[in-house]
Amino acid sequence: MIRQPKWGHLKELHAAMKHCSINLLRGQQTIYSLGDKREAYVFRLNSRKCAAFLVNRGGKDTEVSTQNSSRSMIRGKILDGWEEFIDHIPNYEDTTLKSNTLLEQITTARDSSDYLWYNFRYQHQSSNTKALLKVYSLGHVLHAFVNGVLAGSAHGTHQNPRFTLENTVSLNSGINNISLLSVMVGLPDSGAFMETKGLGLRSVSLQVQQKQLILTNSSWGYQVGLLGENLQIYTDQGSSKVQWNKFSSSRQPLSWYKTVFDAPAGDEPIALNFGLMGKGEAWVNGESIGRYWVSFHTTNGIPSQTWYHVPRSFLKATGNLLVILEEEGRGSPLSISLDTASITRV
Repeated sequence: MIRQPKWGHLKELHAAMKHCSINLLRGQQTIYSLGDKREAYVFRLNSRKCAAFLVNRGGKDTEVSTQNSSRSMIRGKILDGWEEFIDHIPNYEDTTLKSNTLLEQITTARDSSDYLWYNFRYQHQSSNTKALLKVYSLGHVLHAFVNGVLAGSAHGTHQNPRFTLENTVSLNSGINNISLLSVMVGLPDSGAFMETKGLGLRSVSLQVQQKQLILTNSSWGYQVGLLGENLQIYTDQGSSKVQWNKFSSSRQPLSWYKTVFDAPAGDEPIALNFGLMGKGEAWVNGESIGRYWVSFHTTNGIPSQTWYHVPRSFLKATGNLLVILEEEGRGSPLSISLDTASITRV
């Protein structure tokens, strides 16, 4: 089964066997002693090619160092001609799904999107325009908007997806629209009690001066997915459904960027360099090439991944559509380049 560890182990075993199949079938077998209870079974076809099975029957670990090939990325053309579309931030009145409590995200979204909007309408009557917004979430990421303006973001970690967003926000006199975007970042595919796991918001409160308002069991409106996502604006057909504007460098959250590019010559692997982007997803000719989160760094202080492979089977000779959703609004597409991978046999 594809989700079981044995499937992955067998996949790697079959790949290794195929890689050295000619040596195994036609090579001369020789057994070498590598020390106490250590041997090598070598199948040599000629002076340059061999396959070896290493055996260690001793009680101590023995380190093995090997390399089959090396890869380097060659900087390619920086893409230009960008256009942008800022996604719509829904209000309570925009939503059709209503509930008098906070709904669990996985059940509500039903695998149709990573994104779920929680929308609330608040009547503010105090002269004090400042309030403390406090949101407790089971994970994974949260972006809070008050009257269409980003009021704060927070996220959990792999070890502990739960977190609390606590930010001071500005309120208008009268009706205020609070829009909370909860984002999923992958789900476990195995383990005990998976049916009891939940995501999304669990409690929301507003503190105005000394008065704390618990909003958890108020009337909430919900929208599954982003507007651009629901319209599939990453496809040729969906892209025509919205008004794209010239790139403005405004770096707003929930920004969609698009451009077209020609396929580079040759047959080497190619990848998009997202080194200065934030968090989001990218599509080439309507095919997703993956979610990226470059702004989230490892313990070494660097992103876990900056290059995203584009299969050449996705490409046409000219006029390839690239659409990017920049969720955080941190990154600029002006730095994105289409790089080529140079692979050298060692």
